[in-house]
Amino acid sequence: MPFHVEGLVAIIVFYLAILFVGIWAAWRTKNSGSDGDRREAIIVGGRDIGLLVGGFTMTATWVGGGYINGTAEAVYVPGYGLAWAQAPIGYSLSLVLGGLFFAKPMRSKGYVTMLDPFQQLYGKRMGGLLFIPALMGEMFWAAAIFSALGATISVIIDIDVNISVIVSALIAIMYTLVGGLYSVAYTDVVQLFCIFLGLWISVPFAMSHPAVKNIGFTAAQKESWLGSIESLDVYSWLDNFFLLTLGGIPWQAYFQRVLSSSSATYAQVLSFLAAFGCLVMALPAILIGAIGASTDWNKTMYGLPDPTERQEADMILPIVLQYLCPVYISLFGLGAVSAAVMSSADSSILSASSMFARNIYQLSFRQNATDREIIWVMRITIFVFGASATAMALLTKSVYGLWYLSSDLVYIIIFPQLLCVLFIKGTNTYGAIAGYLFGLLLRITGGEPYLYLQPLIFYPGYYADKNHIYIQRFPFKTLAMLTSFFTNIAVSYLAKYLFESGSLPPKLDFLDAVVARYSQENMDKATLVKSDNIILNELAPVNPRHSLTLNSTFTNKEAFSDIDSSPELSSAEDNLVTKTK
Repeated sequence: MPFHVEGLVAIIVFYLAILFVGIWAAWRTKNSGSDGDRREAIIVGGRDIGLLVGGFTMTATWVGGGYINGTAEAVYVPGYGLAWAQAPIGYSLSLVLGGLFFAKPMRSKGYVTMLDPFQQLYGKRMGGLLFIPALMGEMFWAAAIFSALGATISVIIDIDVNISVIVSALIAIMYTLVGGLYSVAYTDVVQLFCIFLGLWISVPFAMSHPAVKNIGFTAAQKESWLGSIESLDVYSWLDNFFLLTLGGIPWQAYFQRVLSSSSATYAQVLSFLAAFGCLVMALPAILIGAIGASTDWNKTMYGLPDPTERQEADMILPIVLQYLCPVYISLFGLGAVSAAVMSSADSSILSASSMFARNIYQLSFRQNATDREIIWVMRITIFVFGASATAMALLTKSVYGLWYLSSDLVYIIIFPQLLCVLFIKGTNTYGAIAGYLFGLLLRITGGEPYLYLQPLIFYPGYYADKNHIYIQRFPFKTLAMLTSFFTNIAVSYLAKYLFESGSLPPKLDFLDAVVARYSQENMDKATLVKSDNIILNELAPVNPRHSLTLNSTFTNKEAFSDIDSSPELSSAEDNLVTKTK
């Protein structure tokens, strides 16, 4: 394959344009933030991201390289087809459910990251545990899409894969380092426009190629690109569908956009706009997959064997761009794929660094850290996490397998915990830890074919593939998620009953999750008065608990407004005034 100088020039121009937009956004919003809070400006954009930019950045976060390439691959691969291209519907429903049930409570309480409510209710130890699967998901996702980008660029312009991965990662890290969420959001607008334009321009040229049959005709054939779901695979299909739909909610990349919106209502609207955007952006990828399935590759420069036999089905989108479109169109499409990858990679890197800087460094170790200190921690971790994701993309052969496993952990561990912390009253740290461990155990023992990890528990319907790796047809991932959810509730209420009934002495509450927590709540009700009369730091000193010190770091203005109008506190004030008189 010849080296395309014009392709290299096009990529350089595109990358420089993205870098310019990122730096411009950082300069434009240099003094943003709540009362000069630069840390909050970097993490949640000063909470003033508008509908237009917010809708674009939330859509671009989901419409990444894996989303575009994976959808085209699923439609193209014989035996799968459109019926197995679950990402467009799954992620769109995920955004709808997130907007309906999760966006409003998270935004209205003024949290800064997704892990804030966990540390507020369960303490810093549990927040640290939940940071592990959240970090793994973000890091492996960034590594996987960097790897996909390198392979894509090498197909189109025949450049070394390692160089393309390193340069792409450096660009994404650089503008994320400079401007945080502002740079990510504004570059997402440009990138989403490039994705939409680049892919839609490519589709008619690819369809009109002489080697491509009418996709309407091939859809009616027996082995069509529409695909089908066999009766034996229904439960496996449902398991993956729930994984995408429900497991797509508890990601910091999503909640970073939710928490950056100017109001709770705006956060909901952003989710609905992004859901529609995900569906629209999937259409060209679906058509490109159908075009690949309808092509007689022997009549193209690609020749035989076809991409499936060469085990290049995952690269069907760049292959269609390269061999079925004119050179200048394929180069424009390459820019679209590059944009898709960078729009997801920068979000993942920023999400991971935000959680570490706030929930691990600040809330767990340095609660009195200054904004300047937190900003530098974020910058260092953006570089470290970005470099780590790049190294994994270059060195690890099973990046996608690791990402599949980590995304499963997000679904099985974090999603049920998020349900409990937001909607189930009375759960505590003991239940959270038990649910975490049970969910993790059931997922690991179910096996993972991508990592050649054999199962220890064989569920009904399992079978061995050609590599003698056992595949589970039973929806064990959803079973693990439900087990984690109900274990959390059951153990929480059991611990609460045992301590409150006196069956267990208070000294055994070593996590301060039941006895200390409820005595602290009673103390607060008896001693708190209106916040405009007595400043909180002027109250009499008490034994500090982690929940008290953590709560003081959360910006929850609505809670203070509720305190002012609380009937209990009003009666407490009346009694205080009476005693004074």
